Amino acid sequence: MRRRDLLSLAALAPALSGRRAAAQERTERAARGMPSPKIKDVSVIATQPGGVRLVVVKITTDQDGLYGYGCATFTQRADLVVPAIEKYLKPFLVGKPADRIEDTWQACYDSSYWKNGPVLNNAISGVDQALWDIKGRQAGMPVYQLLGGKCREAAATYTSVSGADTAQVIEGAKRAMSQGYKHVRLQVGVPGMSAYAAGGGQADRPKALHDRPVFEPKAYILRAVKMLHEARAALGAEVELLHDIHERVSPREAVQFAKDVEDVKLFYLEDALSPEDLTYFRQIREQCNTALAMGELFNSPHEWMPLISERLIDYIRIHISQAGGLTPCRKVAILCEQFGVKTAWHGPGDVSPIGHACNLHLDLASYNFGVQEGGIIRGVEAEIFKGVPTYKDGYLWANDSPGWGIEVDEKLAAKYPFRPGRDGLNGGWGDVRRLDGTVIKQ
Repeated sequence: MRRRDLLSLAALAPALSGRRAAAQERTERAARGMPSPKIKDVSVIATQPGGVRLVVVKITTDQDGLYGYGCATFTQRADLVVPAIEKYLKPFLVGKPADRIEDTWQACYDSSYWKNGPVLNNAISGVDQALWDIKGRQAGMPVYQLLGGKCREAAATYTSVSGADTAQVIEGAKRAMSQGYKHVRLQVGVPGMSAYAAGGGQADRPKALHDRPVFEPKAYILRAVKMLHEARAALGAEVELLHDIHERVSPREAVQFAKDVEDVKLFYLEDALSPEDLTYFRQIREQCNTALAMGELFNSPHEWMPLISERLIDYIRIHISQAGGLTPCRKVAILCEQFGVKTAWHGPGDVSPIGHACNLHLDLASYNFGVQEGGIIRGVEAEIFKGVPTYKDGYLWANDSPGWGIEVDEKLAAKYPFRPGRDGLNGGWGDVRRLDGTVIKQ
């Protein structure tokens, strides 16, 4: 173990020792017939130490020192999630038992009558994950133990590499491989266009769009397909390659793209279709064997159930807080196992470190785990969220302390409030258009 890791563990030792003692005391209280903890307060930690807005829920109980944290991060509409928690869920939850997670989730899910919206789901997720953290602290166990224990010691993760051209992409992939990554997502820029995850510089465009991001599917398809074939030839067969279409092409073009890269043998092709076009997955399945991943935009079981039950995808990529938290997503993982679908939970920068820990604990406890996106937290975020997962040689390792194993420095988090977004969009995305001015999905 590196010296830096040893120092980090040494710094955490007093807090971890205190947490274990508190957990033991709570276990003894339970054995003596002491009452179950009740929810005393529900608060929100809204912070932006990096480029995205993070929303974390803290639930405090009526038992001294017993609390938990959960991820409610919907960075594009963060300002809406906060009042959903403070004005609606908090009054609904205060005074209720803190140890009845399933019951509480069902009650919150029905409390607004209208279901499956991203704001409500993220708010519920914050509560749900905080209750799982509390349960782990009560038991003196990491959450993965509450889910049945480890199926593996660590979770394979991937990194995303992008470049203005194929040469830059291949060079970046080689660097990632030298850092231990065994899975690499490749994205290439398109000259003059706003390709997903890769810039393309400026080019001539209609006067009306001279200062707007533009994107043309055909130019992207030609460039991306060529890049993937050349990358496979240059990088060899051992490394797992991924690519994200990000729903930016038509369903017909998506079917053709999947066929054109079949011989690249991708680990998976991500978001080939938008949620509105899911039935086209049947056509892709019928025509080629390219592995398919989908789900980061899903909010509702109506979206993921057909794809899983009909075996139309190979990997489910739900954003856990977007679906309502650990409680529903552990059920999704179990459902997927029955149909041969693996998990690949969404884990980019717009997931809080608490959310990344939740992803990892579910990864460790799920037999049908596939790969994990992201999860490496550094810099100020790692200072605010102490005890985050660690990375080594292509794998993420969990902190084995009770709950998520993370303590939040709330005073430091408060020094990084939400900042105005790009062009005053408050964290939201701007529009990308075709050369004729048509808005495209992104």
